[in-house]
Amino acid sequence: MDTKRWIEKDVAAMPVKPNLLDYEEARKNFSWEEVGQHFDGLSSGGLNIAHEAIDRHANGALREKTALIWHGKSGERKTFTYGEMKHLTNKFANVVKDLGFEKGERIYMLSPRVPELYIAVMGILKNRSVMCPLFAQFGPEPILQRLQGGDAKGLVTTERLYGKKVAGIVDQVPGLKYIFLIDAKDHRDEKVLSLPKLMEEASEEFTIEPTDPEDMSLLHFTSGTTGKPKGVIHVHKAIYTHWVTGYYVLDFHPDDVFWCTADPGWVTGTSYGIIAPWLHGITNVVDEAEFDAKRWFSILQDEKVNVWYTAPTAVRRLMRLDVDPLKEYDLSNLRLIQSVGEPLNPEAVWWGMEKLKLPIHDNWWQTETGGIMIANYLSQTIRPGSMGRPIPGVEAAIVQRNEDGSATVITEPGKEGDLALKPGWPSMFRGYLHNEEKYKNSFVDGWYISGDLAYRDEDGYFWFVGRADDIIKTSGHMVGPFEVESALMEHPAVAEAGVIGKPDPVAGQIVKAFVSLKKGYEPSEELRRELIAFGRKKLGVAIAPKEIEFMDELPKTRSGKIMRRLLKAQELGLPLGDTSTLEK
Repeated sequence: MDTKRWIEKDVAAMPVKPNLLDYEEARKNFSWEEVGQHFDGLSSGGLNIAHEAIDRHANGALREKTALIWHGKSGERKTFTYGEMKHLTNKFANVVKDLGFEKGERIYMLSPRVPELYIAVMGILKNRSVMCPLFAQFGPEPILQRLQGGDAKGLVTTERLYGKKVAGIVDQVPGLKYIFLIDAKDHRDEKVLSLPKLMEEASEEFTIEPTDPEDMSLLHFTSGTTGKPKGVIHVHKAIYTHWVTGYYVLDFHPDDVFWCTADPGWVTGTSYGIIAPWLHGITNVVDEAEFDAKRWFSILQDEKVNVWYTAPTAVRRLMRLDVDPLKEYDLSNLRLIQSVGEPLNPEAVWWGMEKLKLPIHDNWWQTETGGIMIANYLSQTIRPGSMGRPIPGVEAAIVQRNEDGSATVITEPGKEGDLALKPGWPSMFRGYLHNEEKYKNSFVDGWYISGDLAYRDEDGYFWFVGRADDIIKTSGHMVGPFEVESALMEHPAVAEAGVIGKPDPVAGQIVKAFVSLKKGYEPSEELRRELIAFGRKKLGVAIAPKEIEFMDELPKTRSGKIMRRLLKAQELGLPLGDTSTLEK
């Protein structure tokens, strides 16, 4: 193991003392029950996300503190205090309650990142209805699939999105009671209503009714390689994990300004773009516009952002531009950068050190886990390429699934297997809606099987190998695509790489890489040969790619994951499967 490539931390030199100083001690003394002491609970009984995220602060010393800073794509800037958010979310809760929406009924969000989205999310939760986020970039078909799959009762959207994507499918969702248009001045008819008009008439007073911690709160849809999207069920008690990871992983402190670039249509944009920062009573930054390097660095500078949570695809885009941000922007307030969405290549971690004077910390979790499970921590050594170590309160292991259906924990360091978690953490999903059988099959011998392959080193750091269905079997070797992609990215010409297995009559499969280049480099046969030779030198002949194809852009989900299955389907002429989350 190349210990020279590790990044050691000088805690004494850090401007703010990290919340997690001794990792082993934090794990040893951790208690989920003690986490609950950070919350008020409802006077009426139970636990409600919106009360803990908004009202708890608005009713106390943080009433006048800025909860939300919003940047509109046309240059607007608006701020909202916790007190203002309480009143606005109360209004929305009254709107849906007065129209008959009940506990457990699903209300969907199909909206750009505008303030009304964040207000509606909390209002839905106050009414004990269930919030279901959708990407505003979805087309009519994926929207329809999710509305039908989750038994939609309500939808919050804009006039443009309604006319372009919803109006033509609404008759196929007979259970849909009302559609709320964020920007309509007047009601269109008895079913399609003006949200501003309803909000104007609604009361600012709202009492949250008793909420069981196990009541459904969020329904996130995940897409697979085949079949329809799956509805992943989460409950109000998930906030225990959101609070803990906000404290230990994102290192929230009371005066922090935080920016999560993820869209709420993705679980990160909900768990960490909305809930976690507000549980900690800090200021949350939201940008309506899409990725733009200059805009992003300006926001980091002007809002004095302390903690930034972004995605590998954004980091790789910045790397591709070969920017030198510290020469143009004052980012001195920034003390922590975290990344999620896809494993972060070691070169991206080191790019952060070179260009931002801060390493980029990777972490791992899934829609099903509800929150961060494994992470690199601010005070701890980073081993670039590793996802880090489990958060306090979570037990992770590498397991081998046996033919008899059992699972055996692999204790040998470096040996690959299924990344698994011991059930019981509060944000663990409680089911796949209308698919109990698939939910049961996610658990084997007392472990949740993530579907990711990984290994654990001798010090407890976990290393991603690949999705179980992405592993390449070539001439008797098992090759993880992430290893090959990371090696190729060390070449100065390579911006991104996606690797698949291509059928071969002799080897079974050969490794094929799809590569996009950095600015200043052009595809050529000479460069292709150079990259193949580079791969062989780094990885050895058995693992290195045999074929390389250049692409302007690799297909990615909006959450930043390279869609290897799409590369493979296109290569082999197979059905593309669900492409609803494909970045356009």
